[in-house]
Amino acid sequence: MDDLFLAIGHRFGRVELRRRMRDYVRGLLAPVARKNSWQLAEQAGHRTPDGLQHLLAGSKWEPDDIRDDLQEYVAGKLGEDDGVLIIDDTGFIKKGVTSAGVQRQYSGTAGRTENCQIGVFAAYASARGRALVDRELYLPKSWTEDRERCRAARVPDEREFATKGELARHMVLRALASPLPITWVTADCAYGQDNRFRRLLEQSGVGYVLAVPKSQFSVGCSRIEVLFAQAPDEAWEKVSCGDGAKGPRVYHWAAVRLPAVAEFDYQGEVPHRMRWALARRSISKPDEIAYTPLQVTVRELVRVAGTRWAIEECFQAAKNECGLDEYEVRRYVGWYRHITLAMLAHAFLAATAHQAREKGVEQVGQPGPSGSQWRRFGDSWQLVVPGPRT
Repeated sequence: MDDLFLAIGHRFGRVELRRRMRDYVRGLLAPVARKNSWQLAEQAGHRTPDGLQHLLAGSKWEPDDIRDDLQEYVAGKLGEDDGVLIIDDTGFIKKGVTSAGVQRQYSGTAGRTENCQIGVFAAYASARGRALVDRELYLPKSWTEDRERCRAARVPDEREFATKGELARHMVLRALASPLPITWVTADCAYGQDNRFRRLLEQSGVGYVLAVPKSQFSVGCSRIEVLFAQAPDEAWEKVSCGDGAKGPRVYHWAAVRLPAVAEFDYQGEVPHRMRWALARRSISKPDEIAYTPLQVTVRELVRVAGTRWAIEECFQAAKNECGLDEYEVRRYVGWYRHITLAMLAHAFLAATAHQAREKGVEQVGQPGPSGSQWRRFGDSWQLVVPGPRT
């Protein structure tokens, strides 16, 4: 962790800020019941939370600089040639109307319409691990059309309305320009149905696996659902798309090669890219089918499609272990600063877990009270306390 702090320390102009940043990140990683300013200050040995609140609200440092350092750190620790960039959004339930971007809107996290903020995120995943690497706060039109409200929340005057798809496109371009080795981009149908998002990926030359609605029309073909309704039984193959909480996620998959697009799939007169539509069918409920347009071998497509769930695991781990959703800031810049530092803490955990897996370590530290020990379960650590002796 000290090496990580040294790598980003130059982004903070004063030694007091560097110390507060270290205390804040260490607090996010500590076993604190609720990671608000008061409890993080107590964890760090501060008498009041004023210093940590100033770090988020009043000090001078750019969270985008830390984001760039974070991407370089993840590239060095988790980077692989077949790395996947995953795009998704998550909600942060909030009370009141003053927090930047808050309004009643649908939150996939809650599964219903709630008073919340929505953040659009990018995660990087490889065989070494997965971590959040970028973020943008979604500002609804109710905010961007009320500039006085924006100024009260310290939203920059140049920040205009942008759809979630537009925010995603900005993050993809930043990630492709970063040291992160990215071969694939994947996202759910909220982004896959966006023609401009797909066009950006085509122009960037990166492979992609995007979910689309079954009503989507493909290149030179009818609706996706009609296309796969004609598939023979032998076209469906049982393949696991990766392990989930309850073991391997096994589905029936079918893929059909689509007509090539001269503008993107040819170099001169020679085709250099394949274009596929992939369908996932539930084994227990064969009427439930999900559709994805893509390119390359079927098993590789299935692997990338399965990687999409890694960002959900990142959200869960970052919220449960690093306080991603436990902030008490209302202003625009405070949101970016807290979220970025929480992402940094989560990336450190992911890198540490990978290092432990490489060494084959199953437990660390000294025995705790009554013989309790820290043990590793998957990508996280848990304190195991033995039961009463009989």
